[in-house]
Amino acid sequence: MNLTTEDKLNIEKLEQILGIKFNNPEILKQSLIHKSYLNEKSGAELESNERLEYLGDAVLELIVTSFLFSKYPNRPEGDLTSFRAALVKTESLAETAMSLEYGHCLYMSKGEEGTGGRERPYILANTFEAVLGAIYLDQGYEIANNFVIKALLPKLEDIVENRLDIDNKSKLQNLAQEILKDTPTYELLNENGPDHDKEFEIRVIIANNDFGHGKGKSKQEAEQAAANKALEDWEILLKKYSKKIN
Repeated sequence: MNLTTEDKLNIEKLEQILGIKFNNPEILKQSLIHKSYLNEKSGAELESNERLEYLGDAVLELIVTSFLFSKYPNRPEGDLTSFRAALVKTESLAETAMSLEYGHCLYMSKGEEGTGGRERPYILANTFEAVLGAIYLDQGYEIANNFVIKALLPKLEDIVENRLDIDNKSKLQNLAQEILKDTPTYELLNENGPDHDKEFEIRVIIANNDFGHGKGKSKQEAEQAAANKALEDWEILLKKYSKKIN
């Protein structure tokens, strides 16, 4: 893979952000190549970042698992698994990737870029793992470990203290069953947009009352948003529906 002047500037920018000087900058470029980019570069000796993503996913799981195991010696396995899931979920990795400006450094097709690909959470999350895979291959486990500790693990304290590992739907279900003796149900209200860029709107219903609406790029994301809205407005909604519910 030959690096152009533009490639070198792009890589140098990211190296400064990461605080890591690569021995083989070509592997860092590979970690930034979204598969859509290959469609516009037919014949070029390029490979997408999917293999590095696969490697980075495994490295990330080991680093986070080891850290949790050491930091919380009295926590049961179930808690550690839940904390890890919250830390490495798509939204969390995408947020960290965004803060590291990965979106600006990505190589992708004009079509993917035109539909918001540089800010798409799953692309950013996958890139986070791919870059980590590149760091591991180029620099070794210790540097990869230090990078994750610095870039991602500061989120952990908030997750543990506020039990952010328990998703909004679970929180709402526990609350609704405890207070109202009812289980929330979710209803699809709208589904808009082309197949590659759908938006869903869903409402959550408790005790036959509308407790909130949410939108998302998937039904699951919209349900979580609706549950979050219900949690935010819980006290107000209880007062609003108190006569109907009682």
